[in-house]
Amino acid sequence: MSLSGKVLKNALRLCNPLLNKRVSVVINSRSYYVGTSSIEPFHPIPGKEPVWTTAEEAVKKIKSGMRVYVHGTSCTPNVLVSAMAKHGSQAGLQNVECIHIHTEGPAEYCKPEYEGIFRGNSLFIGKNCREAVNQGRGDFTPIFLSETPHLFRRRILHLDVAMISVSPPDKHGFCSLGPSVDCTRAAIQNARCIIGQVNKKIPRTFGDGIVHQSHFDVMVETDEDLPVLKPHPQSDVEKKIGKFIAGNLVADGATLQMGIGSIPDAVLACLGNHRDLGVHSEMFSDGVVDLVYKGSITNAKKVIHTGKIVGGFSLGTKKLYDFLDNNPFVVMCDIEFVNNTAIICQNPKVTAINSCIEVDVTGQVVSDSIGARMYSGVGGQIDFIRGAALGLDGLGMPILALPSQTKRGESKIVGYLKEGAGVVTTRAHAHYIVTEYGIANLFGKSLRQRAYHLIRIAHPDHREELEKTAFERLKCMPAP
Repeated sequence: MSLSGKVLKNALRLCNPLLNKRVSVVINSRSYYVGTSSIEPFHPIPGKEPVWTTAEEAVKKIKSGMRVYVHGTSCTPNVLVSAMAKHGSQAGLQNVECIHIHTEGPAEYCKPEYEGIFRGNSLFIGKNCREAVNQGRGDFTPIFLSETPHLFRRRILHLDVAMISVSPPDKHGFCSLGPSVDCTRAAIQNARCIIGQVNKKIPRTFGDGIVHQSHFDVMVETDEDLPVLKPHPQSDVEKKIGKFIAGNLVADGATLQMGIGSIPDAVLACLGNHRDLGVHSEMFSDGVVDLVYKGSITNAKKVIHTGKIVGGFSLGTKKLYDFLDNNPFVVMCDIEFVNNTAIICQNPKVTAINSCIEVDVTGQVVSDSIGARMYSGVGGQIDFIRGAALGLDGLGMPILALPSQTKRGESKIVGYLKEGAGVVTTRAHAHYIVTEYGIANLFGKSLRQRAYHLIRIAHPDHREELEKTAFERLKCMPAP
């Protein structure tokens, strides 16, 4: 422990004798931080400059047994990730853990040939890591998105290296985390070594994502296109769901949270005639941009960051990234702030719109798995479902939406959840459930009332069977 750490520890003991038995003091191991127990990556560090080198040289800092944080979503540093995979194989590394939320790109470290060299640990599972997790070659850590920064700030998971993407330094030496601040700010506050993939195509954003270059150990210059998430054509089912939500559950002046996907896009497409909408959302995509240009999103009624869109990360097309670049209308913030229920609930008419995979007749909601097969993660669904439900104005709208059946014709509203399925949103958390057949409001409803309303919005082909199963389970007929 450093001298400053010992002084701080002794001071704590003197102030509170009860701490004598167990005192935990976090002192960062980076040698260039002097006399401080916390790391703020904003200020310039006098006399320190990063080493500019190649990706191949930069990743040589990664050794066997290390834990490496990988920046996620639209800022996945794929040049560094590919170089790391090659280095791991050539150098004979073992047991390197790669921890991250959803990432874009090939995620080479998750491929079978790298088993034993790398092991992924997904805090939210993306398509590129799904197979590894379900085959036992990778790990999944269930966690609310709002709590992911706690893993690093509380040193529950120590980080040896953080590989992140940033915009080039400006004339003052400041870089931006661009469209992906999320839990990355917490990671760079606590990693022993920071490797930056400097990409001139990353938009500079305002908010919590500003980092001075002197906090980096190594920087690698790249010119890489950002991952693109193109909107999929909306099906008739998705359009119906979008119209139900937009027409019945979204009010003028509402503060919106929505995920990325076809159903949120369908809702946004129907909000062009709404006024004074605000956005406070863990993530957003191109649909928000369209509503800004139509004048529907003004953020004028918001309490938190009035007049500004608040987000944690974003993923979309070049249109989105161009919109974000140097735009003071948007602030990208630490996800511990964005997804904090106590923050969310202060905004007016908080309307949280999220997707799910399966709902049983009592209102239990599965969002991260299909049976025992892991699919995504917990994410911020509960953070915002609770934020909306606890809205200080009493006008929040916690909404979960899903098609009534799968592409194979199986009902997504079921009598019993599939074996192994994980409940993300409990029956007590569930309020509005929406399918293309309508809206079920479960709040304050008994189990038999819930079953009745959910069966009414199930696909007609499955309603009779659902009634039989509900009777078998509840020992009474569903009733309004």
